[in-house]
Amino acid sequence: MHAYDEPVYLISVVAKVLNIHPQTLRQYEREGLISPSRTEGKTRLYSQKDIDRIKTILRLTRELGVNLAGVDIILRLKERMEEMEKEIERLQAALERYESGAEVPKSRAVVKRDFNTDIIIFEE
Repeated sequence: MHAYDEPVYLISVVAKVLNIHPQTLRQYEREGLISPSRTEGKTRLYSQKDIDRIKTILRLTRELGVNLAGVDIILRLKERMEEMEKEIERLQAALERYESGAEVPKSRAVVKRDFNTDIIIFEE
């Protein structure tokens, strides 16, 4: 079995599996919507991840009537949302560690005690 992002499929195989013309795949590449890997002989190789992305493009264009410029915007927004979701998960995990009693690392904060108040100053 191949890894999800391992490039193994030729353009002819992908075109046949997705029932599209190879020229459509070349157009998507020219538009910057996909970027298949290349062999030393410049042969395009697609991964399962690429195929799933192409399926998304086809769904947007065929079922929803989105043009390729719109597809580009949608895919970029989707990627940005995924990045933000990962960042939110990372921040939530850090917050849980701090709320559970874990201390702020000394390299990240300065603690000054003045009377009954603790002042914590975070570095940026």
